Order: sequence, then C-alpha cells, then structure tokens
Amino acid sequence: MRVSNQKITTFLMFDGKAEEAMNFYTSLFDQAEIISITRYGANEDGEEGTVKHATFSLCGQEFMCIDSSVKHEFSFTPAISLYVTCDTEDEIDRLFEKLTQDGVVLMPLKSYPFSEKFCWVIDKFGVSWQLNLAKSELGK
Repeated sequence: MRVSNQKITTFLMFDGKAEEAMNFYTSLFDQAEIISITRYGANEDGEEGTVKHATFSLCGQEFMCIDSSVKHEFSFTPAISLYVTCDTEDEIDRLFEKLTQDGVVLMPLKSYPFSEKFCWVIDKFGVSWQLNLAKSELGK
C-alpha cells in the first residue's frame, strides 16, 4: 500500500455503494487506480463485504471512501464538488456523458461567460462534479 504525501484528501462516505462508485470513477480517467480496499467482516459494525475503508487515485489525486456502518439522514450536496480541468473537448464530452448517466445536470455542457465549455452535474451516486475545458484547447 502506498502512502501519499498529500496533506488533504477528499473523503467520500457512501451507504453501500462505495465499491461501485470507486470502480466507476477509476474507469473514467486514464491515470486511475484502486490502491487499497478493506471490507467489513462477519460480526463487525458494517454490512459484511462492504467497504470499511478504501483508497483510490484519479490523475494522481488520492481519495478515500467508506460505506458508512451508521445509517444517516444526509448525503452529498452540490455545495462541494470535484472540479475537473479537461484537456480536450473529447475528454469533457466523454466525462459529461458518463457522469450524467442516471445523474442530474445542474448546468448544461455549454459556453458560459466564465468558460467556453463547462458543466456542473451530480452523478448517480450523488457526488457533484464541475467540468471545465482548459483554455489551451479553445479555438483548436
């Protein structure tokens, strides 16, 4: 298991969908991997086989996730989102298509006064994403 030098890590808490979400997210990016997974065993607080703790990376950025062993009334909110600077139009189009499947579009993929191509979406797991096309790709 690698130890990251990253001081601040995004921590995502799911309710039984952590592994599915992690597999989905790592499938979206070329430089992505699941680093470690620990599962709840028999007679532990969480549902046996679900994610007790996992670490994965997307483009060099490490994330942690769990399946909460405690039922709660809250979930993710768009007040915090993962902001992705896309290098190409193909990348932003592909991510938009994948992230909106069974998700919600908060701001459609289009030109805005602050960006030539941008969108804000909530994926099928409830995680909010902002996608922005890097300026170097504009006009190509």
